[in-house]
Amino acid sequence: MRPSLRQIETFLAVAATGSFSRAAERLGMSQPALSQAVRDLETGLGLRLLDRTTRRVELTAAGTAFRARVAHALDEIDLAARHARDLADLRAGHLRIAAPPLLAAAVLPRAMVRFAAAHPGITFDLADVGTEEMLARLRAGRADLAVGTFPADEPDIDRRPLLRDNLMLFCPPGHPLATAAAPAWAALAGQPVITLTRDSGIRLLVEIGFERAGLALRPAFEVTQIATALALVTAGLGVAVLPGYARAAEAAQGTAALALAGPPMGREISIAFARDRSHPPAAAAFADHLTAALRAVAPG
Repeated sequence: MRPSLRQIETFLAVAATGSFSRAAERLGMSQPALSQAVRDLETGLGLRLLDRTTRRVELTAAGTAFRARVAHALDEIDLAARHARDLADLRAGHLRIAAPPLLAAAVLPRAMVRFAAAHPGITFDLADVGTEEMLARLRAGRADLAVGTFPADEPDIDRRPLLRDNLMLFCPPGHPLATAAAPAWAALAGQPVITLTRDSGIRLLVEIGFERAGLALRPAFEVTQIATALALVTAGLGVAVLPGYARAAEAAQGTAALALAGPPMGREISIAFARDRSHPPAAAAFADHLTAALRAVAPG
């Protein structure tokens, strides 16, 4: 029969004090209860651990060997318990995050730095991947959380909305629209427009905006990454309608980012978790830092 933790603690207390009465006092239990726990331990092991006389209590050879091993095991249990408390109190832990490339490059570092300053014991992994890969990582347990825009019909994914990020118009330096307070979609008529490819949800929103303005969308360039679209804008090759958080990208420096007139068009940015998997305590706390980082760059 496997010894209980209480039995081991009582035995070690007797071994340390050399007395049943002092061991009982140390553990805050009655002496009869302590004596019974030691007897039960010896019975379960099938050997005597302590030699008892009216004047002294001494370890047997078997007791000396047993104490050496269980004392080490108890230290390991204490260490494990302290580590678990550190995880719960955000003094330790590891957070695996998945995010689309631009969010990973432009927003996540800000949130991670702030979070690390408040909780220096937390370490990170960051994967810059697309939406399908983010969901796959969550389901496989290879990511604790993902950040981005996710389909609403994912039954095994829980989402926590952070903010709504509205589309903005990005213009190159010196462009005629760069000084407008809030240009209308109709002002894009005849402009060389840089868009993302059709497999992007952002492209769909841009197409809706053009349709509502009665314009035909004929892109000058179609690219996969937001950073590439921004680089083309910076080079003066056209304008682009992109998420507001794109303002934080290095490639956006020097461009004009303008709100578009009319009803805002955008997408909800959320933190996503796998519904059937537990996530570390740091995951929920990190959401607050991430929200602050997003609000600093997205109009919301």
